[in-house]
Amino acid sequence: MTLQEKLRASRVLPVVTATNVSSTVQLARALHRGGMTAIEITLRTAVAMDAIIAVKQEVPGLLIAAGTVTTPAELAQVVDAGVELALSPGATPALLEAAADAPLDFVPGVASASEVMNALDHGFSICKLFPATTLGGESMLKSLGGPFPDVLFCPTGGLNPKNYRRFLALPNVVCCGGSWMATADLVDNSRWDDIEELAREAMLEH
Repeated sequence: MTLQEKLRASRVLPVVTATNVSSTVQLARALHRGGMTAIEITLRTAVAMDAIIAVKQEVPGLLIAAGTVTTPAELAQVVDAGVELALSPGATPALLEAAADAPLDFVPGVASASEVMNALDHGFSICKLFPATTLGGESMLKSLGGPFPDVLFCPTGGLNPKNYRRFLALPNVVCCGGSWMATADLVDNSRWDDIEELAREAMLEH
């Protein structure tokens, strides 16, 4: 499968902040049972890399993505862990150059037309729009569709059960990112059935 096909199949990429390895594995299992095909585990905590490796081993049917990759050094760590996909909230020239040469798929974060052009210059035509709703949400994506008809976006930041389907309906949105099915409250209280149900609902096409 191409990156575009993988992301389109994932529909909603659950953005997870791992605070505990075992609970992150249980979370991943619940999301997978609910029909989700991918998970983004952000590199925001000390246990993130351990959680990524554990989920990769314990939930083999799930595409594991590393999120919040901000430096070439972090990208190298992710590659060493055998991760297939990395996403960034933004992108420096050094990160784009490292990602262009790395043996994995990469989705750079963008927040402007200039940043989209920079991503394209490095060979990336699928970008993460972040923080999506703060930047103008649907209207921003429609505006970017004019000058960049061949660029696809994964909007993340501010998406929720009430608005994400409007984003997915846009022709230049390949998938979206959200954390409402994997909140700290749900995970800390081991509400795996509720997480599974929220995942199932998110994957439904209404």
